[in-house]
Amino acid sequence: MKRPTRGPSRESEAKYRGLLEAAPDAMVVVDQAGDIVLLNVQAEKRFGYQRDELLGQQVTNIIPEGFAARLIADDLRSAADALAQQIGTGIELTGRRKDGTEFPIEIMLSPLESAEGILVTAAIRDISVRKAAEEHLAQMEGRYRGLLEAAPDAMVVVDQAGDIVLLNVQAEKRFGYQRDELVGQPVTNIIPEGFAERLIADDLRSAADALAQQIGTGIELSARRKDGSEFPIEIMLSPLESAEGILVTAAIRDISVRRAAENQLLQAQKLESIGRLAGGIAHDFNNMLFAIAGYAELLTQDLSSTDRVDLDRDRLLLSVTAISQAAERAAALTAQLLAFSRQQIVTLKVLDIETAVTTIEPMLQQLIGENMRLALKLDPAVGHIRADAGQIDQIIVNLVVNARDAMPSGGTVTIETGNVAFEEPRTIEHVDVKPGPYVLLAVSDTGVGMDPATREHIFEPFFTTKSLGQGTGLGLATTYGIVRQAGGHIWVYSEPGRGSVFKLYFPRVDAEAEERPAVLVTTTVGVGTVLVVEDEPAVRQMTTQLLERAGYDVFAVGDGAAAIAAAKRVQPMDVLVTDVVMRDMSGTELAEAMMDLFPLMGVVLLSGYTRETLDLERVMGRGATFVAKPVTSNQLLLAVHKAVAARRAAADR
Repeated sequence: MKRPTRGPSRESEAKYRGLLEAAPDAMVVVDQAGDIVLLNVQAEKRFGYQRDELLGQQVTNIIPEGFAARLIADDLRSAADALAQQIGTGIELTGRRKDGTEFPIEIMLSPLESAEGILVTAAIRDISVRKAAEEHLAQMEGRYRGLLEAAPDAMVVVDQAGDIVLLNVQAEKRFGYQRDELVGQPVTNIIPEGFAERLIADDLRSAADALAQQIGTGIELSARRKDGSEFPIEIMLSPLESAEGILVTAAIRDISVRRAAENQLLQAQKLESIGRLAGGIAHDFNNMLFAIAGYAELLTQDLSSTDRVDLDRDRLLLSVTAISQAAERAAALTAQLLAFSRQQIVTLKVLDIETAVTTIEPMLQQLIGENMRLALKLDPAVGHIRADAGQIDQIIVNLVVNARDAMPSGGTVTIETGNVAFEEPRTIEHVDVKPGPYVLLAVSDTGVGMDPATREHIFEPFFTTKSLGQGTGLGLATTYGIVRQAGGHIWVYSEPGRGSVFKLYFPRVDAEAEERPAVLVTTTVGVGTVLVVEDEPAVRQMTTQLLERAGYDVFAVGDGAAAIAAAKRVQPMDVLVTDVVMRDMSGTELAEAMMDLFPLMGVVLLSGYTRETLDLERVMGRGATFVAKPVTSNQLLLAVHKAVAARRAAADR
């Protein structure tokens, strides 16, 4: 039976009805007894009633069973009281139409003062479409979870905050976690240091944004297990739409086995290169040794003649010259080996690359010949580099000669310089290049070019495309070693029939260029006493003869202990000339002992190893001089002369 309504007065009803009718949702006003006192046309349409069929009826007629359980607490007296308790909250319930069908609704409640007391206004929204979408999404997520579990890789789903929201059993196994230990945690817990640097740019707000930026790319990173151990992984990313927004699915593959296989292949390639290197060295040195041994034998036969009057001086000089030339070739080969192994003795100075090119331009013109053109495109504002001047000349000559040989019918060799700056995107392609300012030195030609197979091997030692006897295969290997030793990088671009360009990048330095020192030749007659220490008899005898012919008094011994005994016995010794690498006592240990015993004694250290590998800083800080083997007579005599002069100047003070 329909109850009389106890709603607002006619004036109040008229005022509120306009507001209710303008609302897009069904609007129902309920009094303290739970009776409907006011509703709008949307409520009539939504529930299928005429207005007078609902006025005065209990609100539970349209919000059926479950309403009391959701809204009416035990200590509340009415549905209206319960409704009032939920003011301002969105409540999901089930609504019932006049025909008995039910549908999902969301109610938002708000209080309304009236002459009859506090009423409650319910804004009722049909959420059937939303619920259907949620159900569909739930089904999709269920199927998606099934796909994740069936995947052979670890699968991790990350939300926009960078937190893990879903993972499969492979992820649990791979990272050593239980599922509930990872869900809700930042993805950086399993992808540690380097993740932010590789994926998150400065203008991105979250890890998820960064991941989304890399969609479709395979990213190699390091992952961390629960026990803290790390292993290499490759991640493939893809987007996933969800009710919570765009998620990112990461398929994570453990590439430990692949990395191990790559390392094995790299090791095999290194061994192959070492084998080619050893074979090439043996071939070249055998030729040199054959010349040295052969001419030495001829020289011995000539000098062993009983009739010294008939000695052919020209033939003797020819033998000596041939031996000297073979030795020079051996020394040059050693220098090339050291260059591409980055162990060459170098004197680093601040250089102007434009000056370096223009200084040797006349020589380059002679090298390429008359049927070729040398074009220089030098930037007058090009920066300075820190490198060895002789090495820079060497690599320019190497590259120009190679360009000449690649153009048998003539063409143009172009040398270009300029300033460049590497930013982060460029260094992704070349991961070992640090961002920053560089100086470019490029040598290009219009020759035959190279195919990909040739380009892969051009920097390997003793690899050459030239005819037998036309090249050692060390030119580009040497160039590569020099560039890397200077902290630079070298890239080659070439295609068959379209020529080649070699681009060399050296770190740019902000300093004034240093002038190249002139070559010093000493003709000074030696005065003083020199102690020579060398464990190789032939080298010891040769060094002794050089110094004695220059006028020095020489005492030669084979080890450190004998050197200390001789120095104590013969006073004063002006200079100690010692090999660095010796048995029992090294040259540096001997030098320190001599400096302690005889503070005014000069020290000259000789070695075929570099200063960097010998750790000479301490003794050189005390005044020792280092000369790299193979040493010429001029270099040795100049070093000894300076040491004697410094010793006597110190004694006079």
